[in-house]
Amino acid sequence: MGFFDLIFRKKVDFKALKEKGAIIIDVRTPAEYASGHIKGSRNIPLDQISKYVNELKIARKPVITCCRSGARSGAAANILKANGIEAYNGGPWDSLKAKI
Repeated sequence: MGFFDLIFRKKVDFKALKEKGAIIIDVRTPAEYASGHIKGSRNIPLDQISKYVNELKIARKPVITCCRSGARSGAAANILKANGIEAYNGGPWDSLKAKI
């Protein structure tokens, strides 16, 4: 993310996205996910996200990614966007949980 992206970035209404049917994907490891996660989220570790691109395209819903700190979820959102999927980095899962 560049300097201007940080300054001019639009604030995303994650609650509205979720209410419209967005899919929440937690890209942490299965062990991290098992230690706590957003109810209804799906666990797809970052190293496996590319395998699910076609499935997510078929769903035709926005995707919100989350992880522990926001780094892995940012990488996952970029992979999905590069493949034509409307994706948003929700950042840390516990922070996203409070927003939705």
